Amino acid sequence: MSDGSVEPDGTLETIDGRPALRFERTLPHPIERVWRAVSVPAELGQWFPAAAEWTPAAGETLEAFGMSGEVLVADAPERLEWTFAGERYAFELTVVEGGCRLVFTHVFGEGTPIAQTATGWHAYVSRLGPLLDGEPRSEEEAHATWEADHERYAAALGVDPAPGRAFIAAHRARQG
Repeated sequence: MSDGSVEPDGTLETIDGRPALRFERTLPHPIERVWRAVSVPAELGQWFPAAAEWTPAAGETLEAFGMSGEVLVADAPERLEWTFAGERYAFELTVVEGGCRLVFTHVFGEGTPIAQTATGWHAYVSRLGPLLDGEPRSEEEAHATWEADHERYAAALGVDPAPGRAFIAAHRARQG
């Protein structure tokens, strides 16, 4: 795209009767390397919105931002699943020719703004490949085309763009 924005690649699904976003990436790195990037707090914090302070181990409790969650599955190096603030998240890793396929899924709670959340996850998941390639992208770089990406996600997923528009307008106003 000439404006630097991206085509949406997150898909909207229904899991256990709840809306869910699914992102899939094929990465030219061994599964063990990708596992470290999704499970080791110091690595996770370089591309994900927040680094979970976890081992991770099934049954482990997570606390952050006044909310809590629990690790449900920690099956290294293939599956990591957890709940946080009433929502469910998972990384699934599979060996493929030339690397590893990563599937990230976020199952929503009630009222989660779909286009806004899809745009945010797209930006974060898009930081993983460059990090693994030794060329990490800043959060600011990843979110530079947020508005255009958000409009594409709202259209592609067939959801109301208004909540995301209000969110980003307030966020940009706070930034000055």
